Amino acid sequence: MIPYLFGHFGNPSSSHALGREAKADVDRARGQVASLVGCSPSEIVFTSGGSESDNMAIKGVAFRKLNRKRRIVTSVIEHLAVLMPCRYLESMGFDVRYVSVDRQGTVDMEALEREINEDTLLVTIMHANNETGTLQPLHEISAICQKQGALLHTDASQSVGKVPVSVEALGVDLLTIAGHKLYAPKGIGALYIRDGIELEPLIHGAGHEGGRRAGTENVLLDVALGAACALAEKHLQDANDSLTRYFLHELGARFRDQIILNGHPEKRLPNTLNVSFLGHDSHDLLSKLSNVAASTGSACHSGQTTISPVLSAMGVSEQAGRGAIRFSLGRYTTQDEIDEVLQSLGCIIGDQNKGGEGI
Repeated sequence: MIPYLFGHFGNPSSSHALGREAKADVDRARGQVASLVGCSPSEIVFTSGGSESDNMAIKGVAFRKLNRKRRIVTSVIEHLAVLMPCRYLESMGFDVRYVSVDRQGTVDMEALEREINEDTLLVTIMHANNETGTLQPLHEISAICQKQGALLHTDASQSVGKVPVSVEALGVDLLTIAGHKLYAPKGIGALYIRDGIELEPLIHGAGHEGGRRAGTENVLLDVALGAACALAEKHLQDANDSLTRYFLHELGARFRDQIILNGHPEKRLPNTLNVSFLGHDSHDLLSKLSNVAASTGSACHSGQTTISPVLSAMGVSEQAGRGAIRFSLGRYTTQDEIDEVLQSLGCIIGDQNKGGEGI
């Protein structure tokens, strides 16, 4: 990013030499993003992040296809960047169906198939859940969509850069990328749009991004996302699966019946653990883990703790949900750091059986 902070100020839409140089840089970045998900550079549109990409996909399809098909199918555990656009379209008369999930956070495939019919315009199901890391069977969902002629969008914000993601293997028509989830800066993202699919732009104006998103290109952040995608493509095999498994095993060995894993034990992101500490409040635990950056699975309002809608939809009990913490391992997380967290948790909770069987 540094050259674009202190120079290279050309506008990619300008025809002079500085503009052509900037356009070449943006084109290179677009190719790097496309390479990571296995598509053509022309199918990538740069956005301000995952939320805009989700809104662009969902509203863009709905508004372009206005007065045609009216049904949209999604799941109850989607990110708010998907759920809120769906609710907005529902208020405009679209028929939005919300499909349930099982205890491991996997979409109920029978219910999904019942909801997808010939009037279905779009199905939007996330690739990996942002709280539990559970991966959805998108290839199977794609087959159902194709039978009914419905488009398939997936929010892959959590999975791109962590596990191999191929738009062809998944069978999706639209795919959301959030830059900060794969070490790009915050405020940059992308949307994959399969060739031949037309969306109504959210932002109208000049013909930037192939006429799909008006506004002068943010060269600084575009090249940053491209570089992050190029690095992620090299590091996919270095994902923290073994370290995550070690962490989970040690949690089980030390705390035994005091913890529950939320999410699928196998079909999940390699870096995400959502664990409930029974009999404990996650906010209280994290306040004592002052040097650990983790997230709770609950919200605390006026002294009252309520569990997250995702965990509630999975059938997690109030007691378990109140003690849920999501640990997200990064590319640079070490075993020493994991051991430090385990030691701190042991001091707070107390080991039941240090060195036991684990999970």
